[in-house]
Amino acid sequence: MEKRGAPPAAPPRGPVLHIVVVGFHHKKGCQVEFSYPPLKPGEGHDSHSLPEEWKYLPFLALPDGAHNYQEDTVFFHLPPRCGDRTTVYGVSCYRQIEAKALKVRQADITRETVQKSVCVLSQLPLYGLLQAKLQLITHAYFEEKDFSQISILKELYDHMNSSLGSTLLEGSQVYLGLSPRDLVLHFRHKVLILFKLILLEKKVLFYISPVNRLVGALMTVLSLFPGMIEHGLTDCSQYRPRKSVSEDAGLQENTPRLDDSVSVSAADTSNTNLGMGEGGRKMVGNHLLGGQKANVPFSQSEKICNGAQSSDGTVQRLKVPSRASPASSESDWETLDPSILEESNSRGECENTASEQAENLPSKGVSSESLPITVQPQANTGHTVLVPGVISGLEEDQYGMPLAIFTKGYLCLPYMALQQHHLLSDVTVRGFVAGATNILFRQQKHLSDAIVEIEDAHVQIHDPELRKILNPTTADLRFADYLVKHVTENRDDVFLDGTGWEGGDEWIRAQFSAYLHALLAAVLQPDNEKTLSDFGTAFVAAWKNTHNYRVWNSNKHPALAEVNSSHPFQGQYSVSDVKLRLSHSVQNSERGKKIGNVMVSTSRNVVQTGKAVGQSVGGAFTSAKSAMSSWFSTFTQSTQSLGD
Repeated sequence: MEKRGAPPAAPPRGPVLHIVVVGFHHKKGCQVEFSYPPLKPGEGHDSHSLPEEWKYLPFLALPDGAHNYQEDTVFFHLPPRCGDRTTVYGVSCYRQIEAKALKVRQADITRETVQKSVCVLSQLPLYGLLQAKLQLITHAYFEEKDFSQISILKELYDHMNSSLGSTLLEGSQVYLGLSPRDLVLHFRHKVLILFKLILLEKKVLFYISPVNRLVGALMTVLSLFPGMIEHGLTDCSQYRPRKSVSEDAGLQENTPRLDDSVSVSAADTSNTNLGMGEGGRKMVGNHLLGGQKANVPFSQSEKICNGAQSSDGTVQRLKVPSRASPASSESDWETLDPSILEESNSRGECENTASEQAENLPSKGVSSESLPITVQPQANTGHTVLVPGVISGLEEDQYGMPLAIFTKGYLCLPYMALQQHHLLSDVTVRGFVAGATNILFRQQKHLSDAIVEIEDAHVQIHDPELRKILNPTTADLRFADYLVKHVTENRDDVFLDGTGWEGGDEWIRAQFSAYLHALLAAVLQPDNEKTLSDFGTAFVAAWKNTHNYRVWNSNKHPALAEVNSSHPFQGQYSVSDVKLRLSHSVQNSERGKKIGNVMVSTSRNVVQTGKAVGQSVGGAFTSAKSAMSSWFSTFTQSTQSLGD
């Protein structure tokens, strides 16, 4: 490895920010062993120090329980650093090798196996493409059997920055490795329930091991939302790492109390229209015309850094209660690490340029004087025209896609390290779609609304009311059955598997896109109660209370006037619908599962009994037949002897 010292000139910035090697030290645990360029300016490539915002990087890149597998792949998200505005997308390839196989063995290698991950930190969400390139390099890096040979990692950095660009987000390569076809084959009708759970911005936890199956399933669900992977995750990881007790105490002493401080919670997001602030002070960008700065923590274009100073030299900070809530204070998570308390969540806010003001509008009040926000219609070039969402801060198309789900404290964490457990009860987190492999996450059921057991394709929803809201309508069941039939009918076609149109990956995404567009168009229609009932009256009512709906509804989308404003599978009730409903009830309700198991066991017993009876009857018949043959032979012989 290179020695620490004066670092070389910084390489040109590209979509790839850093190449990082994370190893497991027998005394220090997971730590960064190499980074190019260095993670902190002025440090050497072999520095172990980390930016405060990325303190969980080693635990994300080298996942919990990795020693149980020879290799694995992790997708993860990091919060933006000071001066940056968007999520950092991480892809990590893990491998382990026997220590005796190494050509050069460092003195600190004391175990029989060496565990390391090679990680790419990117500004583009090209998960599958980065994974494919990284797996090859990781294999070559381990084949060297000398981890001081880092030239291949620098070449990887240069190659990726020269070959990757934002134009790749417009093609199908952004979905590489994400297969909705496999998802439908595995979850079947439940895929639509997962889709609606995320629309409602609930706390959804995915669970399975190893990590590659976890992140693959989670990101595939998100790929069903139009534009979500490409442009909808830029604000999905705005969280703050926890600090130690001493750091918390120091921050609290130096932090002025702000009585009107903002914490993003479900209550705050109920008022998402913009324009007028509290007390009648009109807000422009992220400034108050009254001269005071508006501290809004979770904005996509916000530049945040620790202890940053404003233009007048004073430190601007955000004060959040140190205790999350009575529920979280009683959480069993606190017993995992008693030396750590809730951080004070005090953060400074760096100045934004005037060009970024439109993206930093706070989520309080609506001005009736403001002009309507109109999304420009799509051009005839065949390409989707994207415009910056004034409220969401996301790049939106003419229909308002992607929806602003992963904004304002609703997190997307494809893999969640155990060290991040506090985020589940953080007051600044409205909700999350997160993946975990540690059973401790699954046991804390009170911290989530739904747990998705990927192995068994089981969606466990804790609240009975939420289960009723998500209970699929007849039209929904037809839609899900339509997907399942098309996928299963073509599953044996080796030439079209996953790549054909009907039943293929792109076809499934198109069906969900049509479903969502129809829902949006139906909401805009007057006297739409009958139409919305096909989507679920209770579901639509709950969805209208979400942050993403309010942001979408605050804009105008004239392109939706051309979309059919009815459920794709509306229609009269029929006998086939009764069968669908019965099948769904048997597969998803606990009582139905018990009845199904009884029916299966009864059927098995009947078959076995039938076979036994058949064998018994058949044996008796054979014995009788043999006896008759023997008797007839004896009788014939006796008759012949009498005749003689």
